Amino acid sequence: MSDTLTNGGWRLSLIAFDRFLAALDADRGVAAERYEQIRSRLLRFFEWRGCQFPEEHADETMTRVMRKLEEGEEIRDARTYCYGVARLVLLEARKQQEKQREALGSFSVSAPAALTTETSDIDRRLDCLEACMSELTVPQRELVVEYYRNDKIARIDARRSLAERLGIGMNALRIRAHRLSDSLQRCVRGCMERSGS
Repeated sequence: MSDTLTNGGWRLSLIAFDRFLAALDADRGVAAERYEQIRSRLLRFFEWRGCQFPEEHADETMTRVMRKLEEGEEIRDARTYCYGVARLVLLEARKQQEKQREALGSFSVSAPAALTTETSDIDRRLDCLEACMSELTVPQRELVVEYYRNDKIARIDARRSLAERLGIGMNALRIRAHRLSDSLQRCVRGCMERSGS
């Protein structure tokens, strides 16, 4: 499989993912279990600290660790290293939230033209998303919809069920979903540029 997740100019590949699993344990089955444990703990770490998108932050944390491993950094304890990286990701997320709060605080609602333009942009973006979704195969569309549906707690069970239905592991499902998501984002961006946004 080729590259799958963009992270600041670097792309997560199956090779990087395999290196990460090997750093967790030499036994692939044990490594997969540890991976799920770490990811679950990272989700709770970000949820308990009030982050808006704990899944994204957990994935970002693990992706950064995988990148370090691929770049040749010596990591003795990948689990502990993940938690250290998670603290940095948390700090960045809080700074970003603060910037967003400041930006919203300075937003003036007294400009209805700006609001109309924003609504128009949202409508165009939705039209583009619909067009891009229609370019996917039916199984791809179903995978994307199922993967991102539901709230945080129900989503985990739904994803397990989806992986079982497809006959693949959770990691393979996650990689597939991220690859499709990246492809959709590129398609929507291209569509928005073509429509003059």
